[in-house]
Amino acid sequence: MEILNTISTGIEEKKDKFITLSNKIWEVPELYFHEHQSSAYLIGALEEEGFQVERGVAGLSTAFVGSFGKGKPVVAILGEYDALPGLSQKKGLTYHDPVIEGGNGHGCGHNLLGTGAFAAAVAVKEYMEQNGLHGTVRYYGCPAEENGSGKAFMARAGLFDDVDAAFSWHPWDVPGLMNVRMLANYSARFKFKGKSAHAAATPHLGRSALDAVELMNVGVNYLREHMVPDARIHYAVTDTGGTSPNVVQANAEVVYLIRAAEKDEVESLYERVHDIARGAALMTGTTFEVQFVGTASNLIPNSVLAEVMYENLVNVGVPTYDEADLTFAKEIRSTLSEEDLNNAYAGRDRETVRKLKERVIADLIPPHSTTEAILSGSTDVGDVSWIVPTMQCLTTCFALGTPLHTWQVVSQGATPIAHKGMLQAAKVIASTAVQVMENPKIIERAKAELQERLGGKTYHSLIPDSVK
Repeated sequence: MEILNTISTGIEEKKDKFITLSNKIWEVPELYFHEHQSSAYLIGALEEEGFQVERGVAGLSTAFVGSFGKGKPVVAILGEYDALPGLSQKKGLTYHDPVIEGGNGHGCGHNLLGTGAFAAAVAVKEYMEQNGLHGTVRYYGCPAEENGSGKAFMARAGLFDDVDAAFSWHPWDVPGLMNVRMLANYSARFKFKGKSAHAAATPHLGRSALDAVELMNVGVNYLREHMVPDARIHYAVTDTGGTSPNVVQANAEVVYLIRAAEKDEVESLYERVHDIARGAALMTGTTFEVQFVGTASNLIPNSVLAEVMYENLVNVGVPTYDEADLTFAKEIRSTLSEEDLNNAYAGRDRETVRKLKERVIADLIPPHSTTEAILSGSTDVGDVSWIVPTMQCLTTCFALGTPLHTWQVVSQGATPIAHKGMLQAAKVIASTAVQVMENPKIIERAKAELQERLGGKTYHSLIPDSVK
């Protein structure tokens, strides 16, 4: 508990600074690879705290690494700060009211994620200074988690090769750990090119790119019956070629996102989807080109680090919520569907469900399950987890049942409920990082578990070599 007390005291002393930083990032929601203001805020804060910052790592203008200390062990703390399109929302409201109609918003709470990780890195640095702890703590500024997979580029560049353990977190509606398996993914844009023509007078002279897109989508729909059960394929038509039905569309495009439990399954599925695109082009007399969009490796759990982090989560405990917090959470929940609210109980033990049903904010820590679930989503943290033992915690930042990627998340992302969860996460991560740094045997065990899980496989990036 001595570590935790020191860590908690340091974070509480600087909590106003951390809250202000989180709110500043919330106010400038920026999309993937364009997080220029957000990254600048974090870089400035790191330098102010005495970190040495390397900018533009892995060829990404909004990626950076802040370091303190030297030598082994090396602990990485991962931060994110990208927003989502179309989720603009004023803070602290219980009804939808965009700041900018159609604008961006932090619908996944990455303003909190990036700042909470920063607060943890600062707390570890201060502990090292006060106690003469040897080693290196690094804050990894990771852009484009939502689209573009910044960590995959950073992993390909070898930025995690000398790291001994990595930690992060995510804002959630119930505390816990992400000691789960998550799907690998691969996303690509298929751009079809045909020939325009007068759709009535000379349709025989035209070659419809839109027809190619539609045929590709039909083909992929038939593929869905013949792929592994955990796989997912999603698509969005991003260019229909125009608005006039009297013109044969010469250009059209569709973006596909392919997910599966293993990277080799994703690669195999992508080849089949690519073949379907080729067939659609042949059937319509068009051509097509493929542009890489993003990728992420499947997430590798680590039970050794999970045990340490869960112990710290329990020891940190949950924040105290006042009447204003509870009233606001209740009003937010009134905007959610019954299905949204019930989703908070999915997969939980009966006693935890009973307790949660009595609450509007999850002010309890459910038991840690040793059964590793498979979440159907993806994260580029997966690429890091293939290289170094990695663990993430979850803390309550939103009213119980709030689904991610919604205006309700944006509204809550700059409120006391969210800030309390952010500071809680910082304490958990920092305490876990220090405990690992002081106990090399934990790192040895975590690394051994990672190698056992990989079963002889080694990390390779799914990003094409030609993509920079």
